[in-house]
Amino acid sequence: MRSYVLYTAASFAAGFVFGLGLLVAGMANPAKVLAFLDLAGAWDPSLALVMAGAVAVGAVAFAFIKKRSHTLLGAPVLLPNPRRIDRRLILGSLVFGVGWGLAGICPGPALVLAGAGSAKGLAFLAAVIAGNGVFEFFEKRAAAGPARMQSS
Repeated sequence: MRSYVLYTAASFAAGFVFGLGLLVAGMANPAKVLAFLDLAGAWDPSLALVMAGAVAVGAVAFAFIKKRSHTLLGAPVLLPNPRRIDRRLILGSLVFGVGWGLAGICPGPALVLAGAGSAKGLAFLAAVIAGNGVFEFFEKRAAAGPARMQSS
């Protein structure tokens, strides 16, 4: 029970700091994000510094956790294994980038906006959930496809 409470508290603290960082950095403001993406217009490079800081913190965290088999709270460390660039990765990246460019929101800031009651944040989250549903539908269909062909 104690570890569950610690894990929940740590998760809450990490989410709170992440959301606060998004707000302070301006990443929850779609206009600021779109200005960052507008390379041909009034480009605002300030979010590049935010991203560079996030990459630096992430690199240090991954270097630290790679040496461990368990987290500081005792949970097993589960890191992704695939290291190849395939069609699914490229298509997913393109869809993510197009959605980010059109809306000026990515999933983290969308949660912050939705939590603040923003209609744009709530609509974006609904689109993300719908997109996940479509992905799951095609994943299950693709997984069942070869089995259906063999049983015929």
